[in-house]
Amino acid sequence: MVYYLDIFSPATYEAFSKSSKDVTGFRESHANYVDKVHRGDRLICYLTKLSRWIGVLEVQSGVFHDETPRFLDIEDPFVIRLKVKPIVWLEKEMGVPIREDIVWNQLSLTKGYPKVGSSWTGPFRSSLNKLSDEDGNLLESLILSQTKNGINYPVDEDEYRKYLTQRVRSNGKDIEVSIPENQDHTREETSGETEVRESIKVQALLSEIGEKMGFKIWIPKSDRGRVLQEWKPEPDVLLDILPLNYNQATIKTIEQIDVLWLKRSSIVRAFEVEHTTSIYSGILRMADLLALQPNMDIKLHLVAPDQRRQKVFEEIRRPVFSLLERGPLSEYCTFISYGNLRQLAEEKHLSHLSDRVLEDYGEVVE
Repeated sequence: MVYYLDIFSPATYEAFSKSSKDVTGFRESHANYVDKVHRGDRLICYLTKLSRWIGVLEVQSGVFHDETPRFLDIEDPFVIRLKVKPIVWLEKEMGVPIREDIVWNQLSLTKGYPKVGSSWTGPFRSSLNKLSDEDGNLLESLILSQTKNGINYPVDEDEYRKYLTQRVRSNGKDIEVSIPENQDHTREETSGETEVRESIKVQALLSEIGEKMGFKIWIPKSDRGRVLQEWKPEPDVLLDILPLNYNQATIKTIEQIDVLWLKRSSIVRAFEVEHTTSIYSGILRMADLLALQPNMDIKLHLVAPDQRRQKVFEEIRRPVFSLLERGPLSEYCTFISYGNLRQLAEEKHLSHLSDRVLEDYGEVVE
């Protein structure tokens, strides 16, 4: 028997809780990982946003592909599936918070890390990360103990509801959207010089990583002087002209994206760095690009401070970004925290890695 991590967002937790709880699913990008899971293995379930351990599922079948919606009459992106039997499934109030000392100080994934910040979150970026037997046994025991005279950990219901997405129908599909509370953006603080410098450093770091991986780099001309104070590229790495064959509106939009990685005449990755309070302008550019070129095959990434994660997720789920002709922006754009980006930069053999390594450091908007 092997233990694996199974991550639930509040939305998928609520849906699974209302279901027969006999099937769990994963996105198609997890197909290779699911193949390693066998009957009898156990999934230790973790609820994001509340950061709690909420269940243990025993695998009852091999992997299978099924696009039939499991919960309601809505499109279900989690089509790579396993039949499971719940050993225990807790109400969210009974879930064991990961920052409780009994968990934090014993779990190898967190022991020795500060409880603030996100330096410990690496293994929690994606489901189906393998857990050690010691960690699996510890978590299973703690979750099971909650079924008998367990401790109630209150939940702020108003805050929790903010994490639950809403659905609208577009082009025959049910799409998840979020509608953040009304804010007066004119009153938001203006980006100060400290924030500008940090944003420039992140642009430089993205450029340096891309260069080491063998890509040509594009940076908007308005940012180049400052970025080049932080990053010293080899000759011919930084492009003066984009070698792209698009209409003028598309080219103008692309030229403003914070960092591009290119291979020959193709954009491979596009990054927007969102350090300011609103976290909006970069998302707009990404959406504009997909609206102008819905068939463009490009990987998009929003890069922002760790503490802005929830704000990014809320904004990217807005209806205007969820009802694009190509489909929701959240399906094509991932979030990379500053912390995860710096971890990537420390990889010893970047020059030998494929850009697919970014999938290990990016977070899908749930």
